[in-house]
Amino acid sequence: MTQAKRGNKVKVKYTGKLVDGTVFDSSEGRPPLEVVLGSGHVIAGFDEALTGMGVGEKKTVVIPADKAYGTHDPQKVMEVPIEQVPPDFTPEVGQKLEVGGANGEIVMVTVREINDTHIYLDANPPLAGQDLIFDLELVAIG
Repeated sequence: MTQAKRGNKVKVKYTGKLVDGTVFDSSEGRPPLEVVLGSGHVIAGFDEALTGMGVGEKKTVVIPADKAYGTHDPQKVMEVPIEQVPPDFTPEVGQKLEVGGANGEIVMVTVREINDTHIYLDANPPLAGQDLIFDLELVAIG
């Protein structure tokens, strides 16, 4: 049986879940995901899990945070004084925003907390610090 290896274009059906069972992404109802193994277009653990699989093979893998979206970096949480929030803007916890970074780049952040004096913006990827579980089915190689 041919096994998927680095450089192969593969098609995969998948469901991604958090450890508590919450589904955060799935190819269900969509065409299978196409990816070139080793290209860096998917998280490292997903790429590694597909390597060596054969067409029609199914498996469930646990991908640790360091091979997924990384650990949660407290340095990426910004504490902004509430008086710096524009008066015509009402932030909400969970809201996603684009803010200017230190070097003029645009940074995606999530509003994590709001209190009387500060708003806390988190630039970590939403799934940072979480181990992920994937149900995989390799549909095609090439």
